[in-house]
Amino acid sequence: MQIPRRVSGLLSRTLVESSAAYALVRAGAVGVQPPQDLLREALALRAYGPAGAAFSLAALRYGDAAGLIDDRGRIGYRELDLRANAIANGLVALGVRPDDCVAVLCRNHRGMFEALAATAKLGSRTLLLNTDFSAVQLADVCRREGVALVIADSEFAELTAASRTRLGTVSSPGGLDDLAASHAPTAPPRPARAQQIVLLTSGTTGTPKGAPREFGMSLAIPGGYLSKIPLRSGRHVIVAAPIFHAWGLLSTMIAVALGDSIVVRRRFEPADLLAAISEHSADALVTVPIVLSRLVDLGAARRTGYDLGSLRVLAVSGSALSAELATRALHAFGPVLYNLYGSTEVAYATIATPQDLLAAPGCVGRAPIGTTVRLLDADGTEVADGQRGRIFVGSSIQFAGYTDGQAKETVGSLMSTGDIGHLDSAGRLFVDGRDDDMIISGGENVFPAEIEALLNDHPRIVEAAVVGVTDPDFGQRLRAYVVLDDGRPKLTADEIADYVRSNLARFKVPREVIFIERLPRNPAGKIVKHQLPPD
Repeated sequence: MQIPRRVSGLLSRTLVESSAAYALVRAGAVGVQPPQDLLREALALRAYGPAGAAFSLAALRYGDAAGLIDDRGRIGYRELDLRANAIANGLVALGVRPDDCVAVLCRNHRGMFEALAATAKLGSRTLLLNTDFSAVQLADVCRREGVALVIADSEFAELTAASRTRLGTVSSPGGLDDLAASHAPTAPPRPARAQQIVLLTSGTTGTPKGAPREFGMSLAIPGGYLSKIPLRSGRHVIVAAPIFHAWGLLSTMIAVALGDSIVVRRRFEPADLLAAISEHSADALVTVPIVLSRLVDLGAARRTGYDLGSLRVLAVSGSALSAELATRALHAFGPVLYNLYGSTEVAYATIATPQDLLAAPGCVGRAPIGTTVRLLDADGTEVADGQRGRIFVGSSIQFAGYTDGQAKETVGSLMSTGDIGHLDSAGRLFVDGRDDDMIISGGENVFPAEIEALLNDHPRIVEAAVVGVTDPDFGQRLRAYVVLDDGRPKLTADEIADYVRSNLARFKVPREVIFIERLPRNPAGKIVKHQLPPD
């Protein structure tokens, strides 16, 4: 007897939710609580949704016993939640309306947490901005996304001045402190809609695109994560990944749900991270491969000066983790390394555990509960085992489309990651490269065409081509090939880098510039990049 599709779908969702609930119980996110506390939590969830209520729930459950530790010291969840209430009320007094978009341009510190929590309580559309943006790029994104107000670190005052939003800028920490001190810490009224967080990614032209996220009541997001990466309640978790990126944001919000003490800094040097692990007896470190590389490069002699015995989870994502770095990291820190593969659009796709990385250091692991990964050919047909295919992901947590109305390619319920990969005999996924020419450098998506167009606009450059070359730290680095105009004063590599830096984000600046007489082209006039000289 064949089960109807609707019934089959319901059974599948039930299995996912129950498996996710088990993962949350095992992690300590769910426990026995007095009925009055459960009622208050239910009311907070009803008012603000799971993302918006995260800090309120943490305040109810953990009070001042846990919280955030940043450059300014320690703050408990209860105080953080009360400050978020006051800031939310202050934003309303400034003129923020329910349908407004509020942008946040903050590094990792309590101001980022307060901005996220306050805008959630207002049901705002919260746009997380990249701290590497140039003034031109920042103004363009704010204009396109209809930003009404920017909450920004004071170091970015010159950048935000050019954005010319309706309500201007609230600085952090000064402006947020003023709002927290001058407004009542009572919870704002229930908003008409739940918060929508907009993360920025890149489209095929390299222009940052808004990828909105709305969080329903499904347990699949935290449950799938925790089914592979074993964070536990009541521990110290160091987050050394940008919270404005999906990886840092996801890990931070799960740590909040667990009531962990989250250790962040505006900037972490490698030795500072080791000191923080030792000082706080940290259970987990969430970071990116480039930081992991620098930690490993410190060497065994430097690491022996710190007590790292408490570290049980070292989780990375954001860019490719090379097999070589995975092996070195496992040797340096032991079997504690986890590697998450995904994208802003599909969320996470697979997670490699220490056992996966010991057996196959170059892999990105297997799909967690609630997620399906398929490798498809150009016609949308699943490829045979061991064959390369385009990576597609299906889950209940993928995004619904960009803010400009465009969408990622889908085949049925599966969404493209834009990568090509293969599975080994054990079902572990390997990412072999991009199915387009996008370059991933240090976790940032970069498209050569955008940089080439800028270089070609320079009056002393005849033409230019940009490629990605393998880099042990950044995954890939940018190399520019430049043809200069012989009739004009010469440019130096540093001048070209400064030119790009003044117009584009820092991660789009070529690390190498090679001057050549002409670019190789085919008969149709298209540049043949594989014929460019290797150095």
